[in-house]
Amino acid sequence: MTTHHHTARAGRRHLRPLAIAFGLVVVFMAVEAVTAFLTGSLALLSDAGHMATDALGLGMALAAILAADRSSGVGQTFGMYRLEILAALANAVLLFAVAGYVLWEAASRVRDPGEILTTPMLIVALMGLAVNVVSWRLLRRGAAESINVEGAYVEVVADMAGSLGVVVAALVTMATGWPYADPLIAALIGLFILPRAWRLGRAAIRVLVQAAPVGLDLDRVQTELAAIPGVDDVHDLHVWTLTSDMEVATVHLMVADDSDSHTVLDQARALLEDTYDIDHATLQVEPASHRECTEVSW
Repeated sequence: MTTHHHTARAGRRHLRPLAIAFGLVVVFMAVEAVTAFLTGSLALLSDAGHMATDALGLGMALAAILAADRSSGVGQTFGMYRLEILAALANAVLLFAVAGYVLWEAASRVRDPGEILTTPMLIVALMGLAVNVVSWRLLRRGAAESINVEGAYVEVVADMAGSLGVVVAALVTMATGWPYADPLIAALIGLFILPRAWRLGRAAIRVLVQAAPVGLDLDRVQTELAAIPGVDDVHDLHVWTLTSDMEVATVHLMVADDSDSHTVLDQARALLEDTYDIDHATLQVEPASHRECTEVSW
């Protein structure tokens, strides 16, 4: 099976759970936003804002999978796989924006806390927690297979913690009347979002700048390729991530003139695929007497 078909089929497998989670989040986002304004709860409003990024992130994840599933067109030799990485990066940017707004507004509320209607706040927060738990279960498996689904999953996990925080804020306010529980919980939600947004954004940027996959030792790859019988030299080795679960490599293998280039090629491909899970590799096999290939410096 080709890498394209494997990745496309993997993407289609995530469509149904993503679509269900998307519907749940969109509906409840509206409920939370309306209730937040009616109750005056910043913690609930921050959770609604985060649910809005959840909805957008899930929608982009769905669109990215559908687009990547299409065959490549003119000028798109790798198809549209990178759309899911762009969607993940957009999710990270949105998370940073939500966290910044919540922290800014929380600081204002600490200076001037307002009255909060805690009973409807608590009811809606509990419902939001239930929605996030369902979404978390739907996306948990796909997050291990796709950075795109992982982006949506990270947001749902953070939002689940946020909904739990809103429940705590409502209970504390109801029990003690302390006016600072709501803005402080809102600030904690914002702080909780930031490191997750950073990790997601960093992972997406590594893919976009074509950095080597995390944990891959390029020197070891080059040494093992050079150890293949008949290989005299290895140069122009490049390995990068095209999209989730799809590593790509290019390399030049210089072989002795009397070597069987077919055997060298087969062994090199088997090494990359079996040892490093790189099943999309372009290998240029050159006889040692060939002098026209100049190794590039990048």
